[in-house]
Amino acid sequence: MPEPGRIVHPLEPVFDARSRVLVLGTMPSPKSRELGFYYGNPQNRFWRVLAALWDEELPETNDERRTLCLSHRVALWDVLSSCTIAGASDASIVDPVPNDLSRVLDAAPVEAIFCTGSTAARLYRRLIEPSLGRPCVALPSTSPANARMRLPDIVSAYAPLRDAVG
Repeated sequence: MPEPGRIVHPLEPVFDARSRVLVLGTMPSPKSRELGFYYGNPQNRFWRVLAALWDEELPETNDERRTLCLSHRVALWDVLSSCTIAGASDASIVDPVPNDLSRVLDAAPVEAIFCTGSTAARLYRRLIEPSLGRPCVALPSTSPANARMRLPDIVSAYAPLRDAVG
């Protein structure tokens, strides 16, 4: 495992004035930071799940990924603005600092907040929910580390996200 390092979130949130749901991961992986967009590890199933939810083609570029989110009124960001982390291991996170979600929530009529993975949900519930007063719905991780869940099972688990945007 790589040595832990302090990471400051480098990516802008994806949202517009039509966004109805906010999907929060924990922190961009090294591959996502390298590619400059969320869920950049080709083994991560996030984009396959979103494409399947709306019967869309798998987006290949960052622009196509952004368009997929915005066309279905999905905002995308992360729970943390900074933390100390070893590689992409959520289990190694220490000293987490939450993002200020008002940047998205003040600009869009977000009706539901979803967290991808148990660590994102736990950190959201501990660091953000008490002051924000809005619960999150925990979804399974789409990470390759979550190998016990098959893609069809993850797509089914993400149906509430699709349902929340109507």
